[in-house]
Amino acid sequence: MQFDRPLLRARLIRRYKRFLADLELDGTVVTAHCANPGSMLGMADAGAWCWIEGNDNPRRKLRWAWKLVETASGMAVVDTSLANKVVAEALSAGAVPGLAAGAFRAEVPMGARSRVDFVLGDGTLLEVKSVTLKRGDWAEFPDSITQRGTRHLQELTEAARAGRPAAMLYLLARDDVARIRIAADIDPAYAAAFDTARAAGVRMLGLGTRIGPEGVRPGDAVEIDAAPQSGRLSGQFDDSALSRA
Repeated sequence: MQFDRPLLRARLIRRYKRFLADLELDGTVVTAHCANPGSMLGMADAGAWCWIEGNDNPRRKLRWAWKLVETASGMAVVDTSLANKVVAEALSAGAVPGLAAGAFRAEVPMGARSRVDFVLGDGTLLEVKSVTLKRGDWAEFPDSITQRGTRHLQELTEAARAGRPAAMLYLLARDDVARIRIAADIDPAYAAAFDTARAAGVRMLGLGTRIGPEGVRPGDAVEIDAAPQSGRLSGQFDDSALSRA
């Protein structure tokens, strides 16, 4: 997946109201859209170097969009909407380990309230999550409480129990770590739903990314922690970070 326009490097001043960020670009303060509903723990520190994309669309309220951030140890994707684009590219190329190549449909209605990200040619329901939190040697999901994410796991569980193939794909949207687990201390309900889903036959898959200012591309398979996730305290979580977002 290539960016539509060349990204520009800017320094973060602050992220606020979840979806806004002020940055310094060539000595001028600009406001960019931050397409990330999470807490962005460890990714939104003042002074961080960021990569932003401009646009000339008069229908958009903001001229800039925050796409990437440089962390202390690598690059990470800020814009979570890019995840499905990267996965679609990987599916088209048959580059998702554990999933067969072939035709697929995107954003397919599932139940009364939800859509599943992809339905593969063999009928597999595939949901995608963007993983950006890093603690120690692990990437972790989620970085804040996600009732929506828990509901997605529950829906996949119901499908698997009904005999339909289902999978959750965690896209590792940073390049400085190589394994994924669930942040049970941040969202115990999600961790419990994860264990239930895996026990019901929902496949848990991980896919890495190659990140650069020119674009984000699919990488190699990523290990998902095989141990039960619920009840495990994966780190020291400071929930005051959520109020600062």
